[in-house]
Amino acid sequence: MGKGPLAGVRVIELAGIGPGPFAAMLLADLGAEVIRVDRASAVKPVHGAGTEFTNRGKRSIGVDLKSEQGKEVVLRLVEQADVLIEGFRPGVTERLGLGPEQCLERNPKLVYGRMTGWGQEGPLAQSAGHDIGYIAITGVLHAIGRAGGPPQVPMNLLGDFAGGSMYLVVGVLAALLEAKTSRRGQVVDAAIVDGTAHLSTFIHGFLAGGLWRDERGVNMLDTGAPWYDVYETADGKHMAVGAIEPQFYAEFLRLLGLEGVQGLPSQHDRAGWPELRERFAAAFKAKTRDEWAAVFLPGDACVAPVLSLEEAAQHPYNTERGVFVEQGGHAQPVPAPRFSRSTPQMGGAPALPGEHTQEVLTDLGFGDIEELLAAGVIAQA
Repeated sequence: MGKGPLAGVRVIELAGIGPGPFAAMLLADLGAEVIRVDRASAVKPVHGAGTEFTNRGKRSIGVDLKSEQGKEVVLRLVEQADVLIEGFRPGVTERLGLGPEQCLERNPKLVYGRMTGWGQEGPLAQSAGHDIGYIAITGVLHAIGRAGGPPQVPMNLLGDFAGGSMYLVVGVLAALLEAKTSRRGQVVDAAIVDGTAHLSTFIHGFLAGGLWRDERGVNMLDTGAPWYDVYETADGKHMAVGAIEPQFYAEFLRLLGLEGVQGLPSQHDRAGWPELRERFAAAFKAKTRDEWAAVFLPGDACVAPVLSLEEAAQHPYNTERGVFVEQGGHAQPVPAPRFSRSTPQMGGAPALPGEHTQEVLTDLGFGDIEELLAAGVIAQA
């Protein structure tokens, strides 16, 4: 737990997977105290540090949520919290006795954050799903890929974490801010389909204005334009080109060695795009990726080397800025964004289920910890 701008905010996270834990990690990265409630059955003997980096900066307690006493433990935590985050299917926390109504009764100022794929309501609310399906139904997956090819899956970054986690965090922070004046909590319904659709607002504007075709790989930003694409280099690696503005495009041509070439099609001549692509591809094949990186960076041609995940952690730009940090023998991204005054401090090793049960409950003034342990209501790793 750091001294970031959210210092003093207490978050209860009901353990889940993917976007919910990431949202809670982001809040922890910004200085919030995050207590993760894991199932008592998930608590095992601790052997070294875990590598679930989304559990960094948190403390974990093990609780039997199916028992009445376990439910009461969580509600006692809620009484002392500012935020609760859950990522179950709609209705699950209600059946556990930990839904918004029960929690807000205990703490009227609580911000109750709900993370789902399809939302709390609607014809698909009770359906199982994953990132790929959520972004498919928003139209966004259809738009990603090359002309003539199938949609390309952008891992689960676009739906789960951009459309899901980030919107949950924005909603939670907005509700916390509103509660300062209203003195009342509320429910934040963060559905991945809603967030992903909202992310595509810019493209919908292009579509409405006739600047975008509802096809893959034929537009300015989807590899349709030869000056917004990736190119293979002599060593089989790639360079990323995003030379959109005319001054940056001119610098791109100069550094690529194509400045002033007779008969070269103009930048926005769509009929000439295939020829431009061939010229660019042939030019990039003349040098290795790192040789081209030395040509283009630093500079204003909007060209950068495509790095692997492991390479990115070692790249001079990232090391000089401290974009990644090594912790426990593994590189991981540091908290973002950065602040001029209330600087977050990244949490330590990822919390393991039940690792901090007794510590957390002691800190929060529970006087019946031994009884709860003996009854199996809580578990300590």
